[in-house]
Amino acid sequence: MRKFAFIICLIGCSITVQGQRVLNLDSCRALALRNNKQVNVSRLSKEVAVNTRKATRTKALPKVDVVAGYQFSSRDINLLSKSQKTTLSNIGTGTVNKITGDLSGSISGSITDLVTQGVITPDQAQQLGTLLQQMGNGPISQYASAFGNALGKEVVDALQTKTQHVFGGAIMLRQPVYLGGAITAANRMADITESMADNDLDMKRQATLYTIDQTYWTVVSLKQKQKLAVSYRNLVKKLDDDVHRMIKEGVATRADGLKVDVKVNEADMQITQVEDGLSLARMLLCQLCGLPMDEEVLLADEDKEQLSVATCDLSQPTDSTLSTRPEVRLLQNAVEMSQQATKLVRSAYLPHIALTAGYMLSNPNLYNGFQRNFSGAFNIGVMVQVPVWNWFEGKYKVNASKAATAMAQMDLSDTQEKIHLQVAQSRYKVKEAYKRLSMAEKNIKSAEENLRCAQVGFREGVMESTDVLAAQTAWQQAQSQKIDAEVDMKLSQVNLQKALGLLE
Repeated sequence: MRKFAFIICLIGCSITVQGQRVLNLDSCRALALRNNKQVNVSRLSKEVAVNTRKATRTKALPKVDVVAGYQFSSRDINLLSKSQKTTLSNIGTGTVNKITGDLSGSISGSITDLVTQGVITPDQAQQLGTLLQQMGNGPISQYASAFGNALGKEVVDALQTKTQHVFGGAIMLRQPVYLGGAITAANRMADITESMADNDLDMKRQATLYTIDQTYWTVVSLKQKQKLAVSYRNLVKKLDDDVHRMIKEGVATRADGLKVDVKVNEADMQITQVEDGLSLARMLLCQLCGLPMDEEVLLADEDKEQLSVATCDLSQPTDSTLSTRPEVRLLQNAVEMSQQATKLVRSAYLPHIALTAGYMLSNPNLYNGFQRNFSGAFNIGVMVQVPVWNWFEGKYKVNASKAATAMAQMDLSDTQEKIHLQVAQSRYKVKEAYKRLSMAEKNIKSAEENLRCAQVGFREGVMESTDVLAAQTAWQQAQSQKIDAEVDMKLSQVNLQKALGLLE
C-alpha cells in the first residue's frame, strides 16, 4: 500500500513538473458535465420546476388572509336629519307645551260652563284659572320638560355614527371544495413540468457527453496521425539521404532526388497541418471541459499504440416506445401536458364550490350602537359558481385543446419512427466499423511487408526509388486507415448508445 501511494505521488510530481494535466475520457466527461453552462441551466430549470410543483400543491389547502385598515372622513354618517335632531333634542318642552295647552283649553271650557250654571262665581272662576296657569308653569312641568329634552338628546347622541375615524380588520379563510378538477389537473401539470425538466437535463447531459466523446477521440486520432506523419517523414527523409548518396556515387539521377525532395516537403506540410488541427482540437476540448484553452493537457489514450475496442451487443432488442431517449420522453410529456390542459380548460366551465369563514372587527362598534371600541363577529359561508350559458365557448376551447393533443401525439409517433431508423442505421455503422477495422489491420500487415520488400529491393538495386515512395505512401495510408477505423469504431459505438438513449 505504501509503495502504491509512493508511485502515485511520483506520478503527481512528474505531472506538476511537466505542467500538463493528464485526462482520461471519464475525467473529461466529469469536467464537461460540471462546467457546461447549458447543463447548469437545465439543473436550475429543474429546481424551478420542483419549487413550482410544491407551490401548486398548496392550491388545495385553505388560505388565510389578514386585512387591516384605517379611514378618515371629513363628515360623519348621519342616521337622523337636522330637523329630526332638533325635534328629539326639544321633545320634553314640546310634549309639556302640548299637554299644557290641551289641558288649559279643556279646563277653561269646563269652568265657563260652571259659571253659566251658577255653580261658581266669576271671581272664583278667575281665581281658579290663575291657579291652573301657575301650575302649568310650575316646577313639575319644568322638570318634565327638562327630562324629556335630556332623553331626546341622549337618543340623538346615541345615533351618532362617529365614522370620521374608522378602524377595521378581518381574518378570512378560503377553502376550495370543488373547482371542476382544476386543482388535480394543475398538480398533474406541475408533475409533468418537473419530469420535463429531468428529461431536458438528461438530454443536455447526453448531448454534452456525445460532444466530449467526439472531441476526445478526435484529439486522440490527430495525435496518432501526428505520430504517423512524423514516422512517414522520417522514412522519406531516410530515403532522401540514401538517394542523395547514390547520386554522389552516380547510381541515381538528380530527377530521383527531386522526386524524394518533393515527398519530404509534402511530409513536412502534413506534419504542420496535423499539428495545427491537433492544437485546435485540444483548445476545443479544454473549452468543453471548462479549462483555459491555452492549458496544456495530455490525454491518457493519445500515446497508445493500439486503442482498445470493446465489443458491442448488437442483438439486444430495442424498446418499441424508445422511452430511454430523453427526446421521446419530452414528447410524451408534451402529450400528457396537452391532455391535462384539456381538463384544465374544461374545469373553467364546471361548477365551483368553496367554503369561506372569517372574523371581522371594527371601530366604531357596529354591533353596539357605534361605540368607540373594537368589536367583531364570526362568519361562515359557502360560495357556489355555476356557469349557465356561454355560447358554447367551453366546447370550442375543449375541442381546440383536443386537437393540440392529437398534434402532439402525431409528433411523438413521427419522432419514434425516425429514431427507430436512426438506431438501425447506427447498428449498421457499428458493423461496418468492425469490418473496416478488421480490413485495416490486414492491410497494415500487407503494407508493412510491401514496404520491407521495397526497401530491401532498393538496397539491392533491383527497385527504383519511386517504388519505395509508393510503398511508403501505401504504408502511411494503411496506418491512417487503421487509426480512422479505430476512432470510427469508438464513435460508432457512441452514436449507437446515443441513439438508444444509453449514453452515460
